Amino acid sequence: MKDYYANSSVTPPPGAIFRAKTSEAVITAYKSGKVLFQGSSPEKAASIWQQDASTIPTNAAKSRKHKSHAYAPDPKLFSSNHAGTDEAGTGDYFGPITVAAVYLTKTQIDLLKSHGVTDSKALTDTKIRQLAQEITNLNIPYSLIVLRNEKYNKLQSQGWTQGKMKTMLHHHAIQRLLKKVDQRFMDGIIIDQFCEPSVYKKHLASEKQTLTSSTFFITKAESYSTSVAAASILARTSFLKQMDQLSEQTGIILPKGASQKVDQTAATIMKKYGTDVLSKIAKIHFANTTKAQVYLK
Repeated sequence: MKDYYANSSVTPPPGAIFRAKTSEAVITAYKSGKVLFQGSSPEKAASIWQQDASTIPTNAAKSRKHKSHAYAPDPKLFSSNHAGTDEAGTGDYFGPITVAAVYLTKTQIDLLKSHGVTDSKALTDTKIRQLAQEITNLNIPYSLIVLRNEKYNKLQSQGWTQGKMKTMLHHHAIQRLLKKVDQRFMDGIIIDQFCEPSVYKKHLASEKQTLTSSTFFITKAESYSTSVAAASILARTSFLKQMDQLSEQTGIILPKGASQKVDQTAATIMKKYGTDVLSKIAKIHFANTTKAQVYLK
């Protein structure tokens, strides 16, 4: 974590190993092994560390500087005809995981930039929904996959890590997108890196799949690739729509993230509908399921 936040580090307080300040939160790691997230969006900042070890993010700046793997994209690709993928919902207790893949030509890249398509983390949910509508209105080729909670929990109980689920979702989103475009003019595919390429390939191999040719990986890809940024917006919008539907079905507004408020909401749902309903609306292996028990007493 210290390496990951190297470019955002600030002077740590006594007893801390490091402190970093990002647009989402102030992250302080203590010698005891505890890490404190504070600020405007602490849940979002913490969510990337609440997954299995294969999905722990690598340091983006370090990867770009040293080209730590053979799958780092040439910067020229960002302004060329290319596809990009991104996901939403992985760090949220409630709701599914959504993955989108988008293909843009050089001309479309400039067009979407003029519409304000950028890193979704810098946008409000209202703006994200608006941009998603604009992207679809422009008839830009894309594919979208939703892994609903029942299937997610079933796969998790069968030994699938979240990293493997994301790998297969990205892979299938790419395959669906490729059927919609003329691949002769595509210069490459960029995946917002959530694990090392070797781990990604290992997950594919376990399901008898192989990496699509000209596929590249880079962390924080939505900051460089407009295709990935557009995919991030579509994936986030789909996740928000799914959350709206689940909130309507339960009659309870489901909070995002994995905070104490989420624990309390999970307890409220269990009191009203019973424990089994969580498998249909939540990622039940998250610690929130256990933490919610406190509010049932």
